[in-house]
Order: sequence, then structure tokens, then C-alpha cells
Amino acid sequence: MCGIVAYIGPREAYPIILKGLKRLEYRGYDSAGIALLNGGLKVYKKKGKVADLEETLQGIDLHANIGIGHTRWATHGEPNDRNAHPHTSASGKLAMIHNGIIENYNQLKQELLNKGYKFTSDTDTEVLLNFIEEIQTQNNCPLEEAVRIALKRIVGAYVIVLIEKDHPDTLIAARKGSPLVIGIGKNEHFLASDASPIIEYTKEVVYVNDYEVAIIKPDELILKNLGNERQTPYITKLDMELAAIEKGGYDHFMLKEIFEQPQTVYDCLRGRLDAQAGTITMSGIQKYAEQIMNAKRIVMVACGTSWHAGLVAEYIFEELCRINVEVEYASEFRYRNPVINKGDVIIAISQSGETADTLVAIENAKSKGAIILGVVNVVGSSIARISDAGAYTHAGPEIGVASTKAFTAQLAVLTMIALKIGHDKGVLDHDRYMHLLNELDAIPAKIEKVLNLNDHIKALAEKYSDATSSLYLGRGYNFPVALEGALKLKEISYIHAEGYPAAEMKHGPIALVDDQLPVIFVATRDSYHEKVMSNMQEIKARKGKVIAVINEGDEQSAALADDTIMIPEADEIVAPMLSVIPLQLLAYYIGLHKGLDVDKPRNLAKSVTVE
Repeated sequence: MCGIVAYIGPREAYPIILKGLKRLEYRGYDSAGIALLNGGLKVYKKKGKVADLEETLQGIDLHANIGIGHTRWATHGEPNDRNAHPHTSASGKLAMIHNGIIENYNQLKQELLNKGYKFTSDTDTEVLLNFIEEIQTQNNCPLEEAVRIALKRIVGAYVIVLIEKDHPDTLIAARKGSPLVIGIGKNEHFLASDASPIIEYTKEVVYVNDYEVAIIKPDELILKNLGNERQTPYITKLDMELAAIEKGGYDHFMLKEIFEQPQTVYDCLRGRLDAQAGTITMSGIQKYAEQIMNAKRIVMVACGTSWHAGLVAEYIFEELCRINVEVEYASEFRYRNPVINKGDVIIAISQSGETADTLVAIENAKSKGAIILGVVNVVGSSIARISDAGAYTHAGPEIGVASTKAFTAQLAVLTMIALKIGHDKGVLDHDRYMHLLNELDAIPAKIEKVLNLNDHIKALAEKYSDATSSLYLGRGYNFPVALEGALKLKEISYIHAEGYPAAEMKHGPIALVDDQLPVIFVATRDSYHEKVMSNMQEIKARKGKVIAVINEGDEQSAALADDTIMIPEADEIVAPMLSVIPLQLLAYYIGLHKGLDVDKPRNLAKSVTVE
């Protein structure tokens, strides 16, 4: 959530910043603003979309070679013009943008009020900015020093970027908890919340670490810690192409990303899985393979869609590795006092690698001696760097706020880890192991077949788009898929949806069933199939509308359903990577039929970097 872009160098800053903010719209926001420095400090900000800000700036002289831009997702203070970023200090000499939450801002605000400061917004950001200026004034020190002193008092998470009227050749930035990447060009630098605004200008980037302050000039980048000690910037090459963050002929990023899944799952398996040779090679896991095999417990921590991937993986790991697995919401796990023993394995699952709750959860677990494995998509992200080991999903940039291709890539990675550990541990029968390698290897081609059902699913979406509520049911490996399907419908169409284990339906949700309620069953052929068909009969007996995701040729299930989506057969361990695809498309087309912005659903942010 929130997006930061900044530029310093010989080019015009405004077009670079504006384009960058548009690249970051997927993160979720409700206002936008830009500050430019050219003789004077000029700040422009507006509630609404980046396009609304752009429209208000038509005809204005926006010449500048240094500037900062921001898209805000409201935390302190409602979305409006005065709470939008950038904020200016009391003297008007400083402007700042900020991602994160300053938890002790009330205390700082009271101190500043006692000194006569007045505030023009309701934000914690304006408080931090004036606190920095107060330190600079009282100590007669450079801005970078004032920032370092101020941040030692700060409790919370932040990325801040500042410009100073009297120093038009310098940007000051700092981070803790929220992401910041600096692109290095020829006598120019680009700053952003992630790499998407940067890749068309440079492939060389530096990921700023927690508690680091960056002093950035056109031809110089200096990193210091809060103790004023110089740090060596580590330059990384971006493995990303501009085409990956563009729609490529699709109407929406969400649809593009759904249709990319044959390729993204293939990319995830490529170089790791060799079904013919019977091998799985995962260098990021190998170093800790023995500790994982000997672990008494694996705890998976995640949020949202990643949590659902963890639930599927719980079934897989317990079946294939015979290790006890717990799946925890990171937001709950971080605040409990969980029992963590030395040698426990914590698997952190996150698309962005920046999810605030997951980060704090694994930091706490690591301090207690747990082994941390990261399963993330974004290279160089915070979770990837704090983990002892792990595996990237290689799904490429996911721009649509509702996660799709990240989910299937996470399942592919987690399944490979489980297969490797189960095989190396000797608890997985060799024939079963070889069968599952081939089943996993066949998934990309089978996803292609599911995507061929696009027009059929689109027609079903139009048929059920007027529903006001829905129920998603599944058992075993398909229960988390039902949860994921319900989440997608909520996110994209704003229709109330619940996911349940099919057997639990009788313990409450069956009271909702009438002739207006669509009930979506994930009912592929597996060890639970007969039981799920009984649950379908119970819904039909109460006149519910049954939509069933079933396997090709399953005439018994088809006879119980009002509508069916038939997908290829697959072993139950890998089947969720197929059965989830129709549910993604169903949500997309229902949202589209309702005229909603499916790429940027209301109130949602792609990367939740604050609580």
C-alpha cells in the first residue's frame, strides 16, 4: 500500500514521477501528490486518482530536475487534499513523502504543539516532518543528521524521502519495515517502492536496508546507518522486463495474470524439476534440508491468498513428509506468545516479500532459534533477505491487486519442497514420488486446457452476477481452494462469499441455502469425492443452485449440478493448481459484468506494509 517515486538527475522530474506513480497504482491508494524543486518548492496534491492530479496540473510550469511523488492509502486522517502527500514543514523549506505508520506520533505531536507548532493535516507524516525540522533548527545541523537523530526516537514503520529548498541537489531517504529501491543511472538516481517504475531507465538497483539513511545526489549515493557509519551499497541487477508490467493486449492485468499461469508455473518448475531423471534441485533449500527433515514442527505464516497456499501445503507436507504442520495468520502469530523451539522451521509465504505482519512474525521466530524459509515472488524483498534460505516463485510482477498467478506459483514451490523432503527423508514411496513428479510436470499444460474454458466461465459469470451472497465448499486439498475462491469473489465483485469445509456446512451455513443462493463446489475426483457428492445432494434438496468444478467425464457429479466446469484429472496433491483457475476467472468476469475496477478493488492494497 502507498507508493513512492522520486528522481534526481538531468532529466525532467515530473514526467518520470508521474509515470512512476501510474506504475504503482496497483498498490492501492486514495490520493496522490508531487513536490518539485526549482528555485522554489512547489507541492501539488489531490484526492482521488493520479489522473485527477495530472488533470489539475495541465498548463502549469513543472520544470524541475528533482522531485518526489506519492500515492497515499489513508491511515491517519481521511482521504482528502490536505492529508495527501507530500507534506511541507512549518517553515516551508522541507517536503516529505512517507509510507508506513509512526506509532508514537501523538507523543511527538504534543511536544511540538507545546513548542508552538501548528498542523495543517491529521497525519503522522506531518508530525514526523516537523519533528525532523525542529531537530535541524535546534542543532543547526544538516538535514541528513536531523533525520538520523529523529529516527532514533521513532516507533513504527517508515520509508521517507525528503527534499530541501536550500539544497536542490540532494534527496534524503530512509527506511524501516517498508520497501525502498534506488535505481542507479548515469548521473541520475530513481527511487521507488518497488522496481516497476525504474526498469525502463536502469537495471542496476540498490535495495535499502532497515535503519539505513540514503544521501542521494545526481552522481553519488551514500548509505549510512543511524550511527552515522558508512554502509557499502550492494548493487543488484534487475531480472525484469518492461513488458512484464504492461497489459500486453489484455483488458486488465488480472486477466493477463490468470492467462500467464501456464508460463509462470512452468518457470517455477524450470531448472528445478526433472521428472524424467526423478530429481528436484532447489539450492535455496538444500543447505537446510537435513534440519527440515528432522524438524518436529513446521509453521507456515502468511496473510490472505498466501495463507490459503499455506493451508494446501499443510495437507501436502503432512502427507508426503510426515511432519506436523501448523498454518498461522501472521497478524495473529506476531502478537501471541507462540511456543517456538530451536530447530522449528518457519515458512514465510508472501507474494511481495514485504508483508508487514509476516516480517515481524519471522523476526520474532528467528530470535528464538527457528529456521526461517522464505517463499516469495519479489527478488531482493525484505522477507527474502531476512530468511535463512528459501525459494523464489519466479511468477514475475503481479500488478492486479487480487492475487492469482502468485498463488499457483506458491503451490508449485511448496509442493516441490515437500516432495524433496519426503523423498530424501525416506518416508515417500519411490513410485509415488515419481508419479507426483510427472503429475506436477504436467500442470502447465493442464492449466492451458482449463483456460480454454474461458468463454464458458464468462457465460456462467453473467448468469450469477446478480447474486448477493454465495457459498464455496470443498474438502481436503480443495477446502483451501474454496476459501481462495470465496476471497476472490469478495475482492473483485464485492459479493458476500464464504468458504467452508463441505462437511461443516451442516453446522451453520446450510441455514443460508435457498433457491437464490449459488453454492460453488470444488469437487474434483479425490479421496473425499463420494462425501462431497453427498453434500451436493444436501444443497439440491434445499433448492440451492449448485455450480460444480469437477473432472472431465464425471457424469455422477454433473447430474447433481445446475452448472459444471469440467477440468482435467490430476492427482489430488497437485489438483488445487487447476481447480483454482475457474474460480479466478469466475470472480473476474462477475466483477467485470458489474462494471467494477477489477485491477484495483476499492479499499484494497496490493502490498500490506502497515498494520
